[in-house]
Amino acid sequence: MESDPQRSASMRIRIPPRTLVALAGASGSGKTTFARRHFAPTEVLSSDAFRALVADDESDQSATEDAFDALYFIAARRLARGKLVVVDATHSQAAARARLRAFAAAHSVEILLIVFDLPLDHCLAGNASRSARQVPSAAVERQHAALRQARLGLAAEGFVSVIRLETPESLDAVVVEREPALDAGSPASQSGD
Repeated sequence: MESDPQRSASMRIRIPPRTLVALAGASGSGKTTFARRHFAPTEVLSSDAFRALVADDESDQSATEDAFDALYFIAARRLARGKLVVVDATHSQAAARARLRAFAAAHSVEILLIVFDLPLDHCLAGNASRSARQVPSAAVERQHAALRQARLGLAAEGFVSVIRLETPESLDAVVVEREPALDAGSPASQSGD
């Protein structure tokens, strides 16, 4: 039997139960496309979508604090129900990652950080090809530089796992696997006295 070369070249990302998945990368790096490909729409909480909800404009940076307050409110409710949460945001600033870690600690979950560490040219091209809102190139460059500067220290920031995707091909080769949670109603999870 011949093996599928595409399958054998895949990168597996295992998501344990009670884990919050955070996507980090400059605008145009492919985070949202990746999220659409691998997660249900209800699992993905996008900072852009929450800016649109609170301000009718996903590019209104003055709405960022309110947007994240709303995002974290929904994330808390999903985690309380044992649901997967994927946060789609640049996470390029240390303060944003610190808030994410504090939120995860308060809800007793680990964070798996997927970093879209692609070349700047890829991010700029991805941003330019957007049919909707484009981020100013200077902002993409700042986000990219901030993540590049932080990338070697991300593991030390306290994430359970940091996965770096460095090429457009690596985005296509990812296979996301979810580890099953122990169902509270299953016989294996019930203790007898």
